[in-house]
Amino acid sequence: MYEDALARVDLFSGLRKKELQEVATYFREGTHSPGSVLISQGEKGLGLFILIKGTVRISRKNSPDGAEEVLGTAQAGDVIGEMALLDDLPRSATVTAVDEVSVLVLPFWEFRIVLREILRRDPDVGLDLLAVLSRRLRKCEQRAYE
Repeated sequence: MYEDALARVDLFSGLRKKELQEVATYFREGTHSPGSVLISQGEKGLGLFILIKGTVRISRKNSPDGAEEVLGTAQAGDVIGEMALLDDLPRSATVTAVDEVSVLVLPFWEFRIVLREILRRDPDVGLDLLAVLSRRLRKCEQRAYE
């Protein structure tokens, strides 16, 4: 059902059709109107999101006065929320819908089950996940130096 959308995402692009079909069964679809908060900084991660349509703003409160810093945006094809699912720490940023947003959501426990099973069969998926996280870290470093 969601295999085509998953195949376009870096994290899952290396999977074979059968694996994509299996992974897709764990996803649920959701929609969010402009201004809706998908992820709140400091909360426990409850799922991984894949943006299917629309744009979200990623921000975080850094200072004691609560000033919000916009870190960037994400759009269709981007994965958000995977960090909290990997390290089981609170969400590091807030994600807010800029316009009408459609997402596929993979709940926390299903994410863990799917990831373990896929890594058991195809360890290269772990490298894909590391590449996604590395690209994000590089973007953060670039912003810090600008």
